[in-house]
Amino acid sequence: MTIIRVPKSWELPEQQVTSETAYSNRRRFLKNLVGASLGTGMLSILGCQASSSASDKALVETLNQPKLKSLATNPAFASVDRPITDQDLAGQYNNFYEFGGSKSIWQAAQNLPTKDWKLQVTGLVKNPQTYDLDDLQTKFPIEERIYRFRCVEAWSMVLPWIGFPMKALIKAVEPTSEAKFVRFTSYYDRKITIGPGIHLGSLPWPYTESLRVEEMANELAFFAIGIYGHLLPKQHGAPIRMVVPWKYGFKGAKSIVKVEFLANQPATYWNTINSYEYDFEANVNPNKPHPRWSQATEKFISSGPNLSWDKRPTLLYNGYGEYVGQLYS
Repeated sequence: MTIIRVPKSWELPEQQVTSETAYSNRRRFLKNLVGASLGTGMLSILGCQASSSASDKALVETLNQPKLKSLATNPAFASVDRPITDQDLAGQYNNFYEFGGSKSIWQAAQNLPTKDWKLQVTGLVKNPQTYDLDDLQTKFPIEERIYRFRCVEAWSMVLPWIGFPMKALIKAVEPTSEAKFVRFTSYYDRKITIGPGIHLGSLPWPYTESLRVEEMANELAFFAIGIYGHLLPKQHGAPIRMVVPWKYGFKGAKSIVKVEFLANQPATYWNTINSYEYDFEANVNPNKPHPRWSQATEKFISSGPNLSWDKRPTLLYNGYGEYVGQLYS
C-alpha cells in the first residue's frame, strides 16, 4: 500500500466531507444527495407504494413494452430458492447512474432515445459487427432465465430476464487469440444522461464495465433484451444490458452501444472512481465485506402491498458457484 500517491484529476480529497465531495464514496454520495442509502432506499420503495394514481399509471405505461412471443424458459434457470420480485417494484427501484443518484429514476430514464439503436462489436475480432434492434431479437437464441440479482448495497431481487447468452455473440464475432478482456460501453449524451447532477464533468463517463473473455464465455453470462415477458423498459437498461448474476449489480452495464475485445484490462466506471470499494472483479462474496458494511446478509425485495423484504444470508457467487467457481480457483 503506497504512502504517497498523485491523485487523479477526477478524485477529491478524503478530508472533504460535504455532499458535493462524496463521489469517491458511492453510498455516502447517494445518501447525501438523494437519500438513497440502503435504509432510505427502502423508504423510497414505500414512497413509491404510496404514489398517486397518475404516477402509478405512468409507471405501468413504462413497463408495458411489446411482448416477446414464442418465448421458452431455459430449464436450467427456471427457478431459484425465492420468489420472483414483483414487476412494479423492480420497475421503480433501479440504479441507473446516468439518470441520477436516486433509486426512483424510472421517469428520468424515459428520456433515453432507443430508436435506430446500434450495437457495435469491435476490437480484436475476426468478424466485427454492428447490430440493430431487429438483429438483437432475431440473430441470437432468445430465452428466459430467472436469476438472482445482488446489489453491492446489500439488497437483492429475483428477475426473469429475457435475452441470449453472451457466448453466442462471441461465436458470431470470433475473437482473436490476443483478446483477453471485453469492455462494454453504455450510451452517453450529457444532455440526456445527466448523471447525478453535480460535478458531472469530473466523472469518468461514459459508463463502462469489463469482463475477462473467459467470464463472458461462461454459461451464466447473459445479454438481456427483455424482462417479465416484455422488451426491456428504459429504466432496466433498454434495449440491451449485461446480466452477470454472480457479480454485484454495478457490473451489469445498461443501454450498451459498444462491445470491444481488448488485449489489456480496461478501466471501468466504479473501479476508476474508487477501486478500494469497487474492485474490478466484484464477485458476490459474503466473506469479503465492503469497507463500510458487511456483505454477509442482504435485504431481499419481493412483493406485497406493504412491501416485503427479508433479511437473508448472502450466497458465495450469489449461489452460482457450480457455474463460475472454477474461474477463480
